[in-house]
Amino acid sequence: MESDAREQLQIIERAAAAPYVNYPATPWWYSPLVGLWAAAMIGAFTWWRESTALFAASLAILIALEGAFIAWIQRRHGALPMPGRGTPPAEIGRVWRGYFLALPVVAGLIAIAWWLGGVPVAAVTAFVVITAGLAYYERRYAVAAAKVRERLA
Repeated sequence: MESDAREQLQIIERAAAAPYVNYPATPWWYSPLVGLWAAAMIGAFTWWRESTALFAASLAILIALEGAFIAWIQRRHGALPMPGRGTPPAEIGRVWRGYFLALPVVAGLIAIAWWLGGVPVAAVTAFVVITAGLAYYERRYAVAAAKVRERLA
């Protein structure tokens, strides 16, 4: 009887963890593309005072590209796990907490670069920091997901 309950609990736990650990591998170009997008978003501020039309058009194009990318990745992954909806496995939760704690640090580094060096320096900083940060996060997430799969096997 206790064995059945334990087995059923493990089935439930596997099902709950599935959206967090069963997904296609992130393409190699994902991190550099997001870094490039962020750099382009910052670079758009070059036209902030020069040309309202160029600034607005570049922001609109970048936002449309982001929307298309998010739609594509949702189709590719199926249902994406979202923070605040459901409870990720503990291993994944630790990686998510690290990601969200790093966000203000990344924003601060980019803001300091912008303040000290202007838009071009901020754009380069954003590309480097975001690309490297996302690549690191993706590696940590993959390791955590493998640990969850192993634990629930």
